[in-house]
Amino acid sequence: MALLQPKLNLKVSQRQVLTPGLMQMVSVLALNKLELKEMIDAEMVENPVLEEIDESVPMLDDVSGLEKRLEQPAEEAATPTKDIFNEIDFGTYFQEYLDPGYRTQPEYEDSEKPSFENFLSQPTTLSDHLAWQLGALSVDGKLSEAAEFVIGNLDEDGYLAASEEELAAAMNAVPGAQAEANGHAPLAALELVRRAIDLVQRLDPTGVGARDLRECLALQIAAQKQEFDHLYGIPTEEPVEEAVEDPHRGFRIEAEAQIDERRRSMEVAALIVDRHLPQLQKRDVKNLARAAQVTAEEAHAGIDFIRTLDPRPGRMYNREQTRLIEPDVFFVKRGGEWVVSMNEEDLPSLRLSQRYRRMLVSSETDKEVKEYVKERFRSALQLMRNIAQRKSTILRTCEVIVRRQQDFLDRGVEALRPMMIKEVAEEIGVHPSTVSRAVANKYAHTPQGVLELRFFFSEGANGPEGADTPLLVLKRKVRKLIEDENPSKPLTDDQLAAMLQSQGIQLTRRTVAKYREDMNIPSTHQRRKRD
Repeated sequence: MALLQPKLNLKVSQRQVLTPGLMQMVSVLALNKLELKEMIDAEMVENPVLEEIDESVPMLDDVSGLEKRLEQPAEEAATPTKDIFNEIDFGTYFQEYLDPGYRTQPEYEDSEKPSFENFLSQPTTLSDHLAWQLGALSVDGKLSEAAEFVIGNLDEDGYLAASEEELAAAMNAVPGAQAEANGHAPLAALELVRRAIDLVQRLDPTGVGARDLRECLALQIAAQKQEFDHLYGIPTEEPVEEAVEDPHRGFRIEAEAQIDERRRSMEVAALIVDRHLPQLQKRDVKNLARAAQVTAEEAHAGIDFIRTLDPRPGRMYNREQTRLIEPDVFFVKRGGEWVVSMNEEDLPSLRLSQRYRRMLVSSETDKEVKEYVKERFRSALQLMRNIAQRKSTILRTCEVIVRRQQDFLDRGVEALRPMMIKEVAEEIGVHPSTVSRAVANKYAHTPQGVLELRFFFSEGANGPEGADTPLLVLKRKVRKLIEDENPSKPLTDDQLAAMLQSQGIQLTRRTVAKYREDMNIPSTHQRRKRD
């Protein structure tokens, strides 16, 4: 039996290792202007060697020099006239108010003031809106907790993302729930969940808490029908006795006819949603009316009423926050030529601290302090080099973009030329991934608007006279052909491809179908409108 023994083996292999400096360069290149500013501010807080150049604020070196001049005797002053500005004790001023070690007086530390964040407005989310309504209701404590549990499982559209069984099982798994459980706990929890879902579905906006589209629309129709009956009353079979010599009889009859028509449209809409939703999605009104056993006019009225409903009631409160965009570069025409300029407004201009430089050369500085300052200097220099490299890469990339897309800048999107990232990378002599990071999440201010740099990169297809047509222009042409088609006889993908080929653009039916699906345009059968 062989015994296990330790052995030493040598192995030669090659592998790519990213140094910390290279990793920082890659991350800095991918940042846009706002993100770069946040990163620089964070680095200036962590690294005392970095200083921001600001002519309006005196630096520490200038302050120390001013202190030395103020300490000189009055007879050594260069100017014989007395300046009131020189009488200010800058040493005490900067020592008390600009020294990093300065602390406020104890009486100011003891006073509690509300946070400034309390004064900032925050958008109300769907969960907040529902929880506020739930808190205003007088319901049982367990039912309120279950309703909060249901609200927490709603998606951004307001739909319930979990089944009743999953919610009941999750509620039983909550710590403390087993202590109150008995032999019939699963059934009791399931009934509680059902009551909670029913409670949430009665909150505003109508339709939240639904499990699918059918239930969401049905809840909205039922709520509007209930409100309509409350306003105009429930229709009765017995005829109402007419008043003698009613001067408004004609207006009353017309109003009652409109009320009956509205009520009938609600009934047809409820029938369509409950039983014939697939036919509605096919937009086949004739077969839909036949299946629902209603007239074509009633089917159209029911469909028009369904269009007034909101299939995503939660989006009213779960709207995406507006993203702030600031151009990273400007494409400007000067003297008949397009030039690229970086937008460096509000970006801190960095420099290395003279104070810490003197600490490195001073013999009185402790060895450990010198090592720390050296490490901070290396980190600061690496950051400044990476920022300069980022600027150079973005400028060279944008210069190629401007040189290739001059027609687009002059005439608009119809003159956009196809351009690949690989082609630009080969022209400026870098890897394609470098160009990809240089244009990621960055915007350019152009005469055609503020556009993302990735907008200029797209594939092309064979177009007129052997030239290439970019993907964006091709999709616009496909959409324009579909918008101009006859709704009763929509164009097929084969017909769209043939029409583009007649314009000199060589596309297959499968490619046209892919472009149509990318633009979320329905198929020919779904676009057809039937009377």
